[in-house]
Amino acid sequence: METILPYLIVCPLVFLAGFIDAIAGGGGLISLPAYMIAGLPAHAAIGTNKFSSTMGTTIATWQYAKNGFIHWKQIIVAIPATLVGASIGSNLALLVPEHDFMILMLVLLPLTAAYILIRKKALTGSETPFPPLKTAMIIGVLSFFIGMYDGFYGPGTGTFLMITLTGLAHVSLNDAAGITKTVNLTSNITALVIFLMNGVVWLQLGIVAAIFSIAGNYLGAKFFTNKGTKIVRPVILLVLTIFFIKVITDLI
Repeated sequence: METILPYLIVCPLVFLAGFIDAIAGGGGLISLPAYMIAGLPAHAAIGTNKFSSTMGTTIATWQYAKNGFIHWKQIIVAIPATLVGASIGSNLALLVPEHDFMILMLVLLPLTAAYILIRKKALTGSETPFPPLKTAMIIGVLSFFIGMYDGFYGPGTGTFLMITLTGLAHVSLNDAAGITKTVNLTSNITALVIFLMNGVVWLQLGIVAAIFSIAGNYLGAKFFTNKGTKIVRPVILLVLTIFFIKVITDLI
């Protein structure tokens, strides 16, 4: 790229996106618009964003694994379910107008925020655990449907996973974070391979931005380990608010 301006726009926002994404998901709501503001064409913005975010998510996933937040008996169910759901969602995206889905988001997002505000146990991971088999089955179902959403539309996937895993699967907040990061990493790598094969990734900008994404994700994962529940709730509410504003802006 010929000027330094795109780097000055993208890198700080990608760092912030990585920090938030490592804690509660939803970083793409910040990083993808950053690439578009910097002047990248739509496909290049999506592909380059996927490159930098994948690098950052890899570090966050490693951090969670190192701290014992990833349990393979849960992940082995979540990963294939997510891939199948994402594949179906991608095909549905060709049939259902995005505008109609965004209207649905205008209803779902305030309801999700209300659930977090009203239900004191939301995102605390303090629900009574289910038996392992039931937990695995619910994780598989949630991963399938959230994966379908990711393939169809995408923004806020990690946030929705955190909310549903703690609220419906009754897994601990730490386990929910580990599952979310692993699922995100799986879908990110799959999409990145496709983008690289089609030559839509601006590697020079992507590599520099990836350094900032890695730093943001690393610090975010460390912050989550230290602060846990105290920070997740307000950050997720912030992400939902940004998402809601984005949907309204896109519709207008």
